[in-house]
Amino acid sequence: MTLEKFNFKHFITITLLTSIWIHISEIFRYFIFVVPSTQSFFDHKSGIADIDVSIFAIWGFWDTLLTAILVFFFWLYSRVFGYSNRSVLASGTILWLAIFVIFWIATANMGLAEWNMLWVTLPLSWLEMIVGTWIASKLYKKYEK
Repeated sequence: MTLEKFNFKHFITITLLTSIWIHISEIFRYFIFVVPSTQSFFDHKSGIADIDVSIFAIWGFWDTLLTAILVFFFWLYSRVFGYSNRSVLASGTILWLAIFVIFWIATANMGLAEWNMLWVTLPLSWLEMIVGTWIASKLYKKYEK
């Protein structure tokens, strides 16, 4: 088995480019679905799902970390199973299960969200992961030629 050298420069570039999609998707899902549902769930109590400047710094860090994990995981997965749509679908779905499904089930289980909200947030987050992984796969193909 040959080991391929990890190109950190390509990784950073691909992460930053892919993060554009992840940021857009996260913001859309949050403002359109999560905020109204969360505020309604908590009976519109003040301070619930409010937006202020500090949340954008945390959100930016979360989205960038999520993207870096996605890009690195796809790189690892593609080393074993190759570049294909099947690899995009499998690696994106595995990450989605490990990050979003666990998060949303735990959130609902702790009584911090309605279980019904998962019917919207989980498919949208799965789509986010698949599209993000597809973008990363195309960028890897471009940079590794």
